[in-house]
Amino acid sequence: MKKILFAAIAFLSFSACAPADGYKLVWADEFDVDGAPNPANWSYELMRKGQVNNEEQEYVNSLENAWVEDGILHVKAIKEGERITSARMITRGKQSWLYGKVEARIKLPEGKGVWPAFWMMPEKSPYGGWPNSGEIDILEFVGYMPGVVHGTVHTGKYNHMIGTQKGTKTDLASCSDEFHIYSLEWTPERIDIAVDGNIYFSFENDGAGDTGTWPFNHPFYIILNVAFGGGWGGAEGVDYSVLPCTMEVDWVRVYQR
Repeated sequence: MKKILFAAIAFLSFSACAPADGYKLVWADEFDVDGAPNPANWSYELMRKGQVNNEEQEYVNSLENAWVEDGILHVKAIKEGERITSARMITRGKQSWLYGKVEARIKLPEGKGVWPAFWMMPEKSPYGGWPNSGEIDILEFVGYMPGVVHGTVHTGKYNHMIGTQKGTKTDLASCSDEFHIYSLEWTPERIDIAVDGNIYFSFENDGAGDTGTWPFNHPFYIILNVAFGGGWGGAEGVDYSVLPCTMEVDWVRVYQR
């Protein structure tokens, strides 16, 4: 009887939060088993200090940097001496999607230098390496801009290396105090990025068939990470006293038609 009741509650919970317009839940991680993140869904991506964006952390495979506890995925940046470690959790090689709604309920760390993100990259790179095959940033936050979150896309013609990236920001004063739902709706025609159901950035396919402006027609995988410093996170300096700092993720869900 308890199992039946639990299943009914779970079904109603998913039904209550499921997007409209014919979307159905196709994948989720509710982080309901303590310990390492589910290896069927996630891998720890390893990177050296400075390997990307001149960031100060190393991405390592350690339960001290990414673990599940009490229904929450914790992604933590730690400073030990001169070394900063963190985690970059990816679904590459395990789960990827073409179109749909991708959502996560997240509470962000704070402090100058922190740079957490929830984003997507190509499972393969049919149009060449970054940025030619695209990047979708559902959520980025930089600690020197408290209470502000960003949504962005990068393509061959629109990217931060040449200052042409397409994106915007929205005020969210409680982003480091409360959980919020960050979401992407991705169709062949457009990308919409929202927080708590409120769309604040849209990017449309111009229909010209130019992959330099719209490379978003192949599967992408999910990334959850906490960076520290670097070209954007450290643009106004860093405060090492904010470490350790943790991004908390309640769940990640993907819906498709």
